[in-house]
Amino acid sequence: MALTDEAIDKIKGMITSGELRPGDRLPREADLAERLGLSRNSLREAVKALSLIRVLDVRQGDGTYVTSLEPALLLDALSFVVDFHRDDTVLQLLEVRRILEPAATALAATRMTDADVAGLRAVLDALGDAPGVEALVANDLEFHRLIAAGSGNAVLCALIDGLSGPTTRARIWRGLTQEGAAARTREQHQAIVGAIASRRPDLARSWAAIHVAGVEEWLRRAL
Repeated sequence: MALTDEAIDKIKGMITSGELRPGDRLPREADLAERLGLSRNSLREAVKALSLIRVLDVRQGDGTYVTSLEPALLLDALSFVVDFHRDDTVLQLLEVRRILEPAATALAATRMTDADVAGLRAVLDALGDAPGVEALVANDLEFHRLIAAGSGNAVLCALIDGLSGPTTRARIWRGLTQEGAAARTREQHQAIVGAIASRRPDLARSWAAIHVAGVEEWLRRAL
C-alpha cells in the first residue's frame, strides 16, 4: 500500500470510529503524524486528497477540520466525475435515473407536505403556455430536484442531482427534435404531481418510470 493511501486509511479510521466527528479539528500536523506513525509529507498528501472529496476542510491560518460529512457534500464529487461522460454513456446515465427517480417519487408521495406539493404545482404553473426549449428544460430540472428533495432521503437526492446535469443536453435535443415532446413532458409532470398529491406511491412510481423511460427510448432511437 502506498504511504499516502495508508495515511488516508488511518485518518478515515479515526473518523469512522468516532474519534474524529463532523466539525472536529484535526491535531497539529506534527503531532498527528507522530501519533499515526506517518511522515509529515504522507500525512500532508492524505489531507490534500481528503479535502478534494470534501471529507476534510483545510482553513488557511486556522487548521484542518472534518466537514459535516453530509451526503450532498460528499456526493458532490459524483457530478464532477459524470461531467466527463461520453455521449455513448448518456443512455447508461438515463438507465440509472430510471431506477432511482421512480423510487424517489414513490417516497415523495408519502413524505411531501401539502405545502411541498403546492410548490411543485407552482413550478409547473410558472412555465406558461408556450415555453421555449431552454425554459422547459430548466423547469424540468427544478421539478425533478424538488421531488428528489421531497423523498426525504438525502443520499438518494444527492445521487439524482448528480445525474441530472449530464442528461440535460439529451433533454434539450429531444425538445428541439421530437414533435410533441413539450406537451408530453407537461402532461406527465401533471400526472406525477396528481399521484403525489393523492398519496398514491405506486402510481407516482409508475408515472416517473414512464417519464424517464420516454427520454431514454427516444435517445436509443435517435442514436
